[in-house]
Amino acid sequence: MKRRDFLGRAGLGAAVGAAACSPSPVPGARVPSRGKKIRWRLASSFPRALDTIFGCAEVFAERLKAMTDGQFELRVHPAGELVPGLQVMDAVQQGTAQVGHTCSYYYTGKNPALAFDTCVPFGLTARQQTAWLMEAGGLQLIHGLFADFGILTFPGGNTGTQMGGWFKNDINSAADLKGLKMRIPGMGGKVMSRLGASVQVIAGGEIYPALERGAIDATEWVGPYDDEKLGFYKVAKNYYYPGWWEPGPSLSFYVNRKAWDSLPKSYQAAFEQAAFASGLTMQNRYDVLNPPALRRLLSKGVELRPFPQDLMDAAKRESQAMLEEEASKDKAYAKIYNHWKSYRTEAFEWFGKAELAYAKAAFGD
Repeated sequence: MKRRDFLGRAGLGAAVGAAACSPSPVPGARVPSRGKKIRWRLASSFPRALDTIFGCAEVFAERLKAMTDGQFELRVHPAGELVPGLQVMDAVQQGTAQVGHTCSYYYTGKNPALAFDTCVPFGLTARQQTAWLMEAGGLQLIHGLFADFGILTFPGGNTGTQMGGWFKNDINSAADLKGLKMRIPGMGGKVMSRLGASVQVIAGGEIYPALERGAIDATEWVGPYDDEKLGFYKVAKNYYYPGWWEPGPSLSFYVNRKAWDSLPKSYQAAFEQAAFASGLTMQNRYDVLNPPALRRLLSKGVELRPFPQDLMDAAKRESQAMLEEEASKDKAYAKIYNHWKSYRTEAFEWFGKAELAYAKAAFGD
């Protein structure tokens, strides 16, 4: 099946509708068995210990198996078991794994525009990111990027707005970022670099020892639940917010294009529905697990601090400048950026009224 044929059909929209509107995230009807069992490998960028973000891939595999009467099985490999966490895209492209679960902003060295599949600084919230991808045409543009790598992508969960991270020393102004060694990926890392930080990209399972031995001075990850599991509070007590570089990061399931084309259409439909439903599960779990985890962290002596306003202002200016600079250099990047920017303008106008007014009135109670 050609890419344009895939993009033109209504399968994805129908799959999303079924997943979102059904009383159960897994449609009741099962896919009839077809021939031999299919057994694929899924490479994750995340360690097994992070049961929410890694667990999304496990939920996906369970639902896909159930929806195909046990005929379509995925063996889920945590980071480092099949390939290192930051080599998942290469593994899927080369066919080492037919499926990957990862974040596209890890691979901006291959194409800077891949960041839009995850998030960019001062960008879209989780709801807005999902809407842009699934309803506003963003996913079709993302598919065009990944076609160059022989990969097809599907949204694979969202963490919601993340925390700003763990810092060994106080951050009292933007000037305190000068020379700071911080683990932070994607465009957020580029902005931090523009603000004077020394940026590193380290896979999740390697962050704690780097922070403990002083190879880095600060790190971000996701939020209270995962951060508590990774133990960052043991070596850095200052917990800053918000994660302005990750307001609604979307994870992705990557599929090797040749492997995808070999599937029966009924299995492709099941794959799409299982991916979307498991992504909803990830977001729901974070929303349930983060609040009590934050309370536990505070009870352990963690200092919760907002980023200083001058840092937020400087980061916003540099983020906007960086996006415009990238768009001026690359027409393909500009096409995605302009589409995304147009949607963001409308979304922010609406959310800035009803949603923001309600949050201001209610969240402070």
